[in-house]
Amino acid sequence: MKLFRFFASAILAVLLVLQVGCASTPTHEGTGEYVDDAVLTTKVKAAILDEPTLKSAEINVETFKGTVQLSGFVGSQSDIKKAVEVAHGVKGVKAVKNDMRVK
Repeated sequence: MKLFRFFASAILAVLLVLQVGCASTPTHEGTGEYVDDAVLTTKVKAAILDEPTLKSAEINVETFKGTVQLSGFVGSQSDIKKAVEVAHGVKGVKAVKNDMRVK
């Protein structure tokens, strides 16, 4: 019985360490959030690629905790507005941070 309690306690300790290790903090994403953000980044990139007026190769997309950051150089202010609009339209995007510049 003592051996069972020892192993049960050891397994519980390992699970607790794994849970804490995968938890998120204000500056670090948890494992699930990282995967969610990667999917969101892919969806935003695809939406920008599907927009014929935008040159998607010049727009970089990064996501952290649901906030999408757009950066890079575009041809006009209207391209910036359109890219931000497209990013906002993707389901799951909480906010869009615009760091794009006009060439």
